[in-house]
Amino acid sequence: MVVKSQIKLIKSLHQKKYRIKNGMFVVEGIKTVKELLASDFKVFKIYANDEDSLLSLPDYTEFVSQNELRQMSNLKNASGVLGVFYIPAEKPIDFNDWVLLLDSIQDPGNLGTIIRLCDWFGIRHLVCSSNTVDCFNPKVLQATMGSITRVNVSYTDLSEFLKDAKLPVYGTFMNGTPLRQVDMPEKGILVMGNEANGISRVIENRCDKRIAIPQFVAKTAESLNVATATAILLHEIRR
Repeated sequence: MVVKSQIKLIKSLHQKKYRIKNGMFVVEGIKTVKELLASDFKVFKIYANDEDSLLSLPDYTEFVSQNELRQMSNLKNASGVLGVFYIPAEKPIDFNDWVLLLDSIQDPGNLGTIIRLCDWFGIRHLVCSSNTVDCFNPKVLQATMGSITRVNVSYTDLSEFLKDAKLPVYGTFMNGTPLRQVDMPEKGILVMGNEANGISRVIENRCDKRIAIPQFVAKTAESLNVATATAILLHEIRR
C-alpha cells in the first residue's frame, strides 16, 4: 500500500511549480515508462497494478491497486503503470546541425508532437522560450511517446540566445519567401512561433531569413497547425 504522503507528492508533480521544487516528473503508460528506463533518465519509483506487464522491469517497482493509481494519475482512465523520474540537467547545445527554436508554444499536444518530430528527423536540440509549455507536463510527455529521451529540450531567453548565434536564423512567417524558393543550408536555426500570434516582434528582429509554407489554392484556411508546419519544414531541411 502506498502511503498518503507519496500519493500527495505524485499528484503535486502534475503542476510545474512542484516539478521544479522537487526536481521530478510523472509519466504514465508502459511504453513510455520503458523508454525512460532504457535511457539515461534516473528513476525514482515505478508504480504498477499488473505484475505480468512488468516482469522485465527492475525491482524498484511497487505494486499498487488500481484505485491507488487513479489517485496518482492525471488521466481520466488511469494506465496500469506510472513512473516518477528525476528531471535531468540540460545539455550544451551542439551547433553542428540544425537547432529548432520554439517561441511561446502553449499547447502541450503541439510541444509533444514537435519533440516527436525532432526525434523522427534527427534534430537533437530543441530550445524553447521561457514561457513555452513545460516539456515535463504529463500531456506533453504522453504526446512524445518516449521521444523525450532522445531530444535535448532546454529553456532560455530566445532573444539572448539568438544575439550570439553563429548560424543563419530562419523564421517562419505567413508573408515569408515560399519554401520551395529557399535553398536550406546544411545547418542553421529554425524558429517556430506561437499558435495564435506567430513569432514575437523581438524574435522577428533576430531572424536573418523569413520563410513560409505557401498555400496552393485560394486562401481558405487561416494557417497551419504549428506541429504540422514544423513537420513540413523539418522534412525540407532534411530533404
